[in-house]
Amino acid sequence: MRTVLIIMAFFVLGSGGYSQKNKSFYDFKVTDIDGKPFDLVTLKGKKVLVVNTASKCGYTPQYAQLEELYKKYGGDKFVIIAFPENNFLYQEPGSNSEIKQFCTSKYGVTFPVMAKISVKGKDIAPLYQWLTSKDENGMMDAPVKWNFQKFMIDENGKFVDMVPPKELPTSAKITNWIEGK
Repeated sequence: MRTVLIIMAFFVLGSGGYSQKNKSFYDFKVTDIDGKPFDLVTLKGKKVLVVNTASKCGYTPQYAQLEELYKKYGGDKFVIIAFPENNFLYQEPGSNSEIKQFCTSKYGVTFPVMAKISVKGKDIAPLYQWLTSKDENGMMDAPVKWNFQKFMIDENGKFVDMVPPKELPTSAKITNWIEGK
Protein backbone atom coordinates (compact mmCIF):
# COMPACT_ATOMS: atom_id res chain seq x y z
CA MET A 1 0.00 0.00 0.00
CA ARG A 2 2.81 2.38 0.90
CA THR A 3 4.50 1.76 -2.47
CA VAL A 4 1.27 2.54 -4.31
CA LEU A 5 0.91 5.83 -2.42
CA ILE A 6 4.51 6.81 -3.19
CA ILE A 7 4.02 6.06 -6.88
CA MET A 8 0.74 8.03 -6.93
CA ALA A 9 2.40 10.98 -5.17
CA PHE A 10 5.21 10.94 -7.75
CA PHE A 11 2.75 11.14 -10.62
CA VAL A 12 0.57 13.79 -9.00
CA LEU A 13 3.37 16.01 -7.71
CA GLY A 14 5.95 15.31 -10.38
CA SER A 15 3.74 15.53 -13.44
CA GLY A 16 3.59 19.34 -13.47
CA GLY A 17 7.32 19.76 -14.05
CA TYR A 18 7.47 16.78 -16.35
CA SER A 19 4.74 18.06 -18.67
CA GLN A 20 6.19 21.58 -18.75
CA LYS A 21 9.60 20.32 -19.87
CA ASN A 22 7.94 18.24 -22.54
CA LYS A 23 6.04 21.17 -23.99
CA SER A 24 7.14 22.25 -27.40
CA PHE A 25 6.81 25.38 -29.48
CA TYR A 26 3.90 23.69 -31.23
CA ASP A 27 1.81 23.62 -28.06
CA PHE A 28 1.15 27.35 -28.32
CA LYS A 29 -1.44 29.37 -30.16
CA VAL A 30 -0.92 33.08 -30.72
CA THR A 31 -2.70 35.89 -32.56
CA ASP A 32 -1.39 37.45 -35.73
CA ILE A 33 -1.13 41.19 -36.39
CA ASP A 34 -4.59 41.14 -38.03
CA GLY A 35 -6.21 39.59 -34.95
CA LYS A 36 -6.52 36.08 -36.40
CA PRO A 37 -5.59 32.94 -34.44
CA PHE A 38 -2.23 31.45 -35.44
CA ASP A 39 -1.50 27.90 -34.32
CA LEU A 40 2.26 27.36 -34.12
CA VAL A 41 1.82 23.65 -34.95
CA THR A 42 1.35 24.82 -38.56
CA LEU A 43 5.11 25.47 -38.58
CA LYS A 44 6.01 21.85 -37.83
CA GLY A 45 9.02 20.75 -39.85
CA LYS A 46 10.47 24.27 -40.15
CA LYS A 47 13.22 26.00 -38.25
CA VAL A 48 11.73 29.11 -36.65
CA LEU A 49 13.46 32.31 -35.61
CA VAL A 50 11.30 34.12 -33.03
CA VAL A 51 12.11 37.81 -32.52
CA ASN A 52 10.61 40.41 -30.19
CA THR A 53 10.50 43.72 -32.06
CA ALA A 54 9.92 47.45 -31.59
CA SER A 55 9.55 50.31 -34.08
CA LYS A 56 11.35 53.02 -32.13
CA CYS A 57 14.50 51.23 -31.01
CA GLY A 58 18.13 51.61 -32.01
CA TYR A 59 17.92 48.01 -33.24
CA THR A 60 14.83 48.63 -35.39
CA PRO A 61 16.94 48.57 -38.60
CA GLN A 62 17.32 44.83 -37.90
CA TYR A 63 13.94 44.51 -39.62
CA ALA A 64 15.90 44.94 -42.89
CA GLN A 65 18.27 42.06 -42.03
CA LEU A 66 15.35 39.91 -40.88
CA GLU A 67 13.63 40.48 -44.22
CA GLU A 68 16.89 39.74 -46.06
CA LEU A 69 17.22 36.48 -44.11
CA TYR A 70 13.61 35.58 -44.80
CA LYS A 71 13.94 36.25 -48.54
CA LYS A 72 17.05 34.07 -48.70
CA TYR A 73 15.95 31.14 -46.53
CA GLY A 74 12.19 31.45 -45.94
CA GLY A 75 9.89 28.81 -47.32
CA ASP A 76 9.38 25.11 -46.59
CA LYS A 77 12.30 24.81 -44.14
CA PHE A 78 12.57 28.18 -42.34
CA VAL A 79 10.36 31.01 -41.10
CA ILE A 80 10.73 34.16 -38.99
CA ILE A 81 8.00 35.26 -36.60
CA ALA A 82 8.07 38.74 -35.11
CA PHE A 83 6.36 39.62 -31.84
CA PRO A 84 6.08 43.40 -31.35
CA GLU A 85 6.29 44.40 -27.69
CA ASN A 86 6.40 47.58 -25.65
CA ASN A 87 8.39 46.30 -22.66
CA PHE A 88 11.53 48.39 -23.08
CA LEU A 89 11.29 52.18 -22.72
CA TYR A 90 7.93 52.23 -24.55
CA GLN A 91 9.64 51.72 -27.90
CA GLU A 92 6.58 50.11 -29.49
CA PRO A 93 3.71 52.45 -28.60
CA GLY A 94 1.62 51.82 -31.73
CA SER A 95 -1.48 49.72 -32.27
CA ASN A 96 -1.31 46.48 -34.24
CA SER A 97 -2.49 48.25 -37.40
CA GLU A 98 0.13 50.99 -36.95
CA ILE A 99 2.84 48.38 -36.40
CA LYS A 100 1.78 46.48 -39.53
CA GLN A 101 1.82 49.69 -41.58
CA PHE A 102 5.28 50.59 -40.26
CA CYS A 103 6.77 47.13 -40.93
CA THR A 104 5.47 46.91 -44.49
CA SER A 105 6.01 50.51 -45.61
CA LYS A 106 9.40 51.15 -43.96
CA TYR A 107 11.02 47.71 -44.25
CA GLY A 108 8.89 45.73 -46.72
CA VAL A 109 8.37 42.97 -44.15
CA THR A 110 6.83 39.82 -45.64
CA PHE A 111 7.50 37.38 -42.78
CA PRO A 112 4.70 36.77 -40.26
CA VAL A 113 4.20 39.46 -37.63
CA MET A 114 2.04 38.63 -34.64
CA ALA A 115 -0.08 40.85 -32.41
CA LYS A 116 1.68 42.99 -29.82
CA ILE A 117 2.42 41.07 -26.60
CA SER A 118 4.43 41.30 -23.39
CA VAL A 119 7.76 39.44 -23.30
CA LYS A 120 8.57 39.91 -19.62
CA GLY A 121 7.05 40.74 -16.28
CA LYS A 122 3.84 39.59 -14.65
CA ASP A 123 1.89 39.81 -17.91
CA ILE A 124 4.42 37.82 -19.99
CA ALA A 125 2.80 35.91 -22.85
CA PRO A 126 2.72 32.11 -22.34
CA LEU A 127 4.99 31.51 -25.37
CA TYR A 128 7.60 33.87 -23.97
CA GLN A 129 7.30 32.26 -20.54
CA TRP A 130 8.26 29.01 -22.28
CA LEU A 131 11.03 30.62 -24.35
CA THR A 132 12.68 32.32 -21.39
CA SER A 133 12.46 29.64 -18.68
CA LYS A 134 14.60 26.48 -18.50
CA ASP A 135 11.92 24.93 -16.29
CA GLU A 136 9.56 25.19 -19.26
CA ASN A 137 11.75 24.87 -22.38
CA GLY A 138 14.11 22.28 -20.87
CA MET A 139 17.16 24.01 -22.37
CA MET A 140 18.11 27.32 -20.74
CA ASP A 141 16.96 30.42 -18.93
CA ALA A 142 16.97 33.22 -21.50
CA PRO A 143 15.13 36.26 -20.14
CA VAL A 144 14.53 38.93 -22.76
CA LYS A 145 17.11 41.67 -22.22
CA TRP A 146 15.96 44.11 -24.92
CA ASN A 147 14.18 44.43 -28.24
CA PHE A 148 15.29 42.12 -31.08
CA GLN A 149 16.36 39.15 -28.97
CA LYS A 150 16.22 36.07 -31.19
CA PHE A 151 15.16 32.54 -30.26
CA MET A 152 16.01 29.55 -32.44
CA ILE A 153 13.47 26.72 -32.59
CA ASP A 154 14.22 23.47 -34.45
CA GLU A 155 12.00 21.55 -36.87
CA ASN A 156 10.59 19.51 -33.97
CA GLY A 157 9.49 22.52 -31.95
CA LYS A 158 12.37 22.32 -29.48
CA PHE A 159 14.23 25.34 -28.14
CA VAL A 160 17.78 25.37 -29.56
CA ASP A 161 19.45 28.63 -28.53
CA MET A 162 19.10 32.37 -28.06
CA VAL A 163 20.88 35.19 -29.87
CA PRO A 164 21.25 38.53 -28.06
CA PRO A 165 19.58 41.70 -29.36
CA LYS A 166 22.75 43.40 -30.62
CA GLU A 167 23.76 40.40 -32.77
CA LEU A 168 22.43 40.83 -36.30
CA PRO A 169 19.91 38.34 -37.71
CA THR A 170 22.37 37.68 -40.56
CA SER A 171 25.13 36.60 -38.14
CA ALA A 172 27.07 33.39 -38.77
CA LYS A 173 25.49 31.81 -35.68
CA ILE A 174 22.03 32.14 -37.21
CA THR A 175 22.88 31.42 -40.85
CA ASN A 176 24.99 28.38 -39.90
CA TRP A 177 22.07 27.07 -37.83
CA ILE A 178 19.63 27.58 -40.72
CA GLU A 179 22.01 25.87 -43.13
CA GLY A 180 22.66 23.01 -40.70
CA LYS A 181 26.39 23.66 -40.34
